[in-house]
Amino acid sequence: MLVVLILLFMILLLVIGVPVAFAIGAASLLYIFVSGYDLSMVAQSMVGGIDSFTLLAVPFFLFLGAIMNTGGITEKIIEIAKTMVGHFKGGLAQVNIFASLIFSGLSGSATADTVALGSVLIPAMEKEGYDKKFAAAITATSSIVGPIIPPSITLIIFGIVTGTPIGPLLIAGIIPGLLVSISLMIYTYFISKKRGYKSYPKASIKARGRSLYKGSFALFLPLIIVIGIVSGIFTATESAAIAVLYAVIISLFVYRTVSLKDLWNITKESTFESAKILIIIAAASVFAWVVTRAKLSDKVADFIFSVTTNQYLIILIIIVFLLIIGLFMLPSEGILVFGPILTPIMIAIGMDPIQFGVLMVLTLTIGGASPPVGIMLYIVADIAKVRFMELVKEVMPMYVPLIVTAILVGFFPVFSLILIDLFYG
Repeated sequence: MLVVLILLFMILLLVIGVPVAFAIGAASLLYIFVSGYDLSMVAQSMVGGIDSFTLLAVPFFLFLGAIMNTGGITEKIIEIAKTMVGHFKGGLAQVNIFASLIFSGLSGSATADTVALGSVLIPAMEKEGYDKKFAAAITATSSIVGPIIPPSITLIIFGIVTGTPIGPLLIAGIIPGLLVSISLMIYTYFISKKRGYKSYPKASIKARGRSLYKGSFALFLPLIIVIGIVSGIFTATESAAIAVLYAVIISLFVYRTVSLKDLWNITKESTFESAKILIIIAAASVFAWVVTRAKLSDKVADFIFSVTTNQYLIILIIIVFLLIIGLFMLPSEGILVFGPILTPIMIAIGMDPIQFGVLMVLTLTIGGASPPVGIMLYIVADIAKVRFMELVKEVMPMYVPLIVTAILVGFFPVFSLILIDLFYG
């Protein structure tokens, strides 16, 4: 009973806006104090939680995303997307979705995707006759792919807090990320046909080759990460370091869009962001100790199994639960709080932790495009100058393909594990 009250106390702190590290830390400290455990466990757990070589991937990938966002590659990505999918029904909306898919392989951040592409494509779509609410909505929802396609800070956090191998976890996000983009492109095709949105003439092979050549240096970046991890040449952390070195070189000497002053500012920005994440992970390590000591996963599992023992019904319950949690908590917060609790339960019903990691990140990230938290919605609403509730009304039908994708990932392991079996089997 005590641990349930502590958990509710922590969720309350998060809902009222207490920073996640302090909310998790306060709840954990309260449990340890009331239960009479030695308070030295707090310091030991915090230090042990961040004493990890794998964690070095976090600042590297944050730095990588920041430098690529500053590196002026957005226009090159949009041009590639236009030549590849611009001839589909709803041309510029399809370009928006496809560009998000490419951009996700460079930044690994839904927010960065939304800001970088939204600031360019939302005004462009409005100019070409698209309803600005639709332009904003498709920008927000298509950016969901950001934390799923590698590099993904969110997947790395899941791997750290649950002990799941990082490399395979990153690779497992590729196909689910593609499914998200494809489902939205199908939705866009039908809505564009209904509303009469135009498409571009089909680009020639020469035009496609030209756009790929101009963006080739940027496109090679995610290949460094994926090929390096899959081949075993280097770990996820080492791939992040090598990708950062490559990004610095092409930004300074090839594209020449980043100066040494910019590089210093990017370093400071990514350092502060890394420190925030590390503090949160340190606090979450204490909470993980509390979860283990209180056997919270066992208690939650007993409750779920008392309701049903059907594997698919349990998966559906967890998906619905995570979608609800995503409405009120950021994906990183949801993973840190519920990852250690739910992962053992999903393993108990036969789900691979890698599959569950991708499913959890996907369902929680959908919350990033859902009210009331919905940070991506607030960003695009500001860019498009539309009322928030009008935007929500436009976004609502787009949740259908996204939730269907989450169900497919949850019910069919092949979508997240086929590449793992292929490269690691």
